[in-house]
Amino acid sequence: MTFSKELRKENDDIFKKIFRHPFVDGIGKGDVPKEALVHYIKADFEYLNAFMHIYGIAVSKSGNRDDISLFHDQIGFVLNSETHPHHNFCDQAGVVYEDMQGYPLPPTADHYIKHMMYHAHTGDLGEILCALLPCPWTYLEIGQVLTEQYEPNDSHPFNPWIKFYADAEVRGLTGKLRNRLDELAEVVSEQQRTRMKEAFRKSCQLELAFWEMAYTCEEWPVQKVVAQQ
Repeated sequence: MTFSKELRKENDDIFKKIFRHPFVDGIGKGDVPKEALVHYIKADFEYLNAFMHIYGIAVSKSGNRDDISLFHDQIGFVLNSETHPHHNFCDQAGVVYEDMQGYPLPPTADHYIKHMMYHAHTGDLGEILCALLPCPWTYLEIGQVLTEQYEPNDSHPFNPWIKFYADAEVRGLTGKLRNRLDELAEVVSEQQRTRMKEAFRKSCQLELAFWEMAYTCEEWPVQKVVAQQ
C-alpha cells in the first residue's frame, strides 16, 4: 500500500464526516443558507491566498525543477481556476464576489492557515504536502460523492461547483501531489513519517471544522468595536 493510500485509509472516518456534514450535503441537495455561503466565501478567499503562499514556501524548498513546476502549477490552478466555484456560491447567495474579499479570518480558518504555515516553515517537502493535500483531496471526493449521490443537472443551483471539483483537472492535480508524496515517503525515517501523518490528519480535522465554521457563521468571541469619528 502506498503512503497516500495509507493516509486515506487511516482518515476515512473524517472523510465520511465531511461528506455527511450539513453544508456539504446541502450543496448536493441544492439548499445551503445564504449566510453560510457568504461566510464560506469570505473565509475561503483569504484561506486560498494563504494556500498559495504555502505553495510558494514549498517552491523555495524544492531541490529540482520538477518540484518547482509541480507547486507552480498548483498556484496557477488556485489563482486562475478556483475562482469559478466561488462565483457559483456568490450567484446563489446574491452577492458580488469582489465584495466578499478582504475580511478577517474566523477562528477556525485562522488556525488552519497557521497549522499549515507551521509545517511549511519547520518541515520538509513531504510534511508540507501532508499539510496541504487534505484540501484538494477532500474537495475532489466531495465532488465525486455529490455527483454520484445527487446526479446534478444543469438546473441544479450548485452544479457548476460540484462539476468543478469532480473534474479530471482536480483529479489530475491531486494525483500529482499524491504521487510526489509517495516518492518522498519512501526515503524518510519512521519518525518523519509519523510527523507527516500527524500533519495530514490535523488538516483533515480542520477541513471538517472549516465546513462547520462556515455553516454556523463562526466569529471571534469578542468583536472589536470601531469608535465613531
